[in-house]
Amino acid sequence: MGGEGDPMNILVTGGGGFLGTKISQKLKDRGDTVRTFQRGHYADLVERDIEQVQGDLTSYQSVHDAMVGMDAVIHVAAKAGIWGPESDYRRIKYEGSRHVVDAAKAHGIKRLVYTSTPSVVHGGDSLAGIDESAPYPELDEFLSPYPRSKSLAERYVLKAHGASLATVALRPHLIWGPGDNHLIPRLIDRARQGRLFLVGDGSNLVDSVYVDNAADAHLLALDRLAPEASCGGKAYFITQGEPMPMKDLINAMLSAAGLPPCERTISVGIAKAAGAVLETAHKIFMPSIEPRMTRFLASQLSTAHYYNIDAAERDLDYKPRLSFAEGIQELAVHLQQTTQ
Repeated sequence: MGGEGDPMNILVTGGGGFLGTKISQKLKDRGDTVRTFQRGHYADLVERDIEQVQGDLTSYQSVHDAMVGMDAVIHVAAKAGIWGPESDYRRIKYEGSRHVVDAAKAHGIKRLVYTSTPSVVHGGDSLAGIDESAPYPELDEFLSPYPRSKSLAERYVLKAHGASLATVALRPHLIWGPGDNHLIPRLIDRARQGRLFLVGDGSNLVDSVYVDNAADAHLLALDRLAPEASCGGKAYFITQGEPMPMKDLINAMLSAAGLPPCERTISVGIAKAAGAVLETAHKIFMPSIEPRMTRFLASQLSTAHYYNIDAAERDLDYKPRLSFAEGIQELAVHLQQTTQ
């Protein structure tokens, strides 16, 4: 997939992460000049001869300095995980995103693509085939600081859209694939330790997105973004467009790792009650350690999460290049190679 127009100078925040690395590689491969901004230094980016700038989103000056000479920004960086102090999520996700927007305006940068999440519209109930007209829940309805801070950040980014800076937010759901250092490793680890359960019977429909497809969506949005573009100032759900039962999604990933399917279940009520107890206990005794179960996680695992992606198809020309089955095949090959 090539860019539409002349090559650009593009800053990718969080360019060393799972999705950020894939986006950076795709931009580089099509001829753009890429600079990444993150706290660490990554060998994968060195191999691709991609410039790396180390810094922190919480420092406006660091963000500002990283944008010198850039034409566009893809803002992927965020605090991973669902557990931690509310203040940390707010500083990194919300205030960090404000720094990105404000620095982009200061430099006269014209395009900003923001990586959001469908969780910004999840107040705990099932989300079955909803589109982008779904409202944000009230801030106190969120069960975790992760979606609450992302909701604030997304709203700030989209409100900033205008003649001087065009913005768009993408909401990829459950990103997975080779190189994943979060979802797949946790799933495999829990399965091998005998600590993996389905919450409910696993029939709740969910959708996900393969990492290459998620990265493609970012490039498509970047290429179409302009003050007058149909995508300007809007948010878009990004998935495979293949909702399936949660148990099928989990067991497909376990099969790719050569592991047997998960058959054990716990009730939704027990999972939510356990999450509430564990959250309280960890906040008091082990605040730095994420509980095995939280109310937010229980809700995510037991409710429907699939989305209407017609808007992304219409405005961004987004169509998943790899199907779920094709992605699982690539994941299986990768896991076999990395465990030999």
